[in-house]
Amino acid sequence: MEHLYQTATKFAPQILILVFLLITFLQSGIDKLSDWKGNLSFLKEHFSKTFLKNSVPLMLGVIMISELIVGLLCIAGIVEIYISRTSTIGLYAAVIASKVLLALLFGQRIAKDYAGAMTIAVYFLVAVFGVYILM
Repeated sequence: MEHLYQTATKFAPQILILVFLLITFLQSGIDKLSDWKGNLSFLKEHFSKTFLKNSVPLMLGVIMISELIVGLLCIAGIVEIYISRTSTIGLYAAVIASKVLLALLFGQRIAKDYAGAMTIAVYFLVAVFGVYILM
């Protein structure tokens, strides 16, 4: 039990970032999976006036799978920290999360949804900080 407490204390920032990314990405991926039609309908409208309009189903699938992968990597990264006191898997999670957020930012900018892009920028800062502290 002492080992768990020491690990949780020593790796608190890394664990907190991974939990944040876990909640963000796993919830989003599960939402896309459980409400595929609703998300697809919204995004087709969102991108209807852009060159991305015909790619929406593919983009939604890639983003959904990527978000689920990030969520699972966050779980594995947290477990890795507690078992081996290393953060390699967590680093992978944060890097992939950052790349997914860049893809989402690109989409929001193309769709001229600047408020949505600004929100993604906040998540991106957290993810990149995670990359930094998990290295």
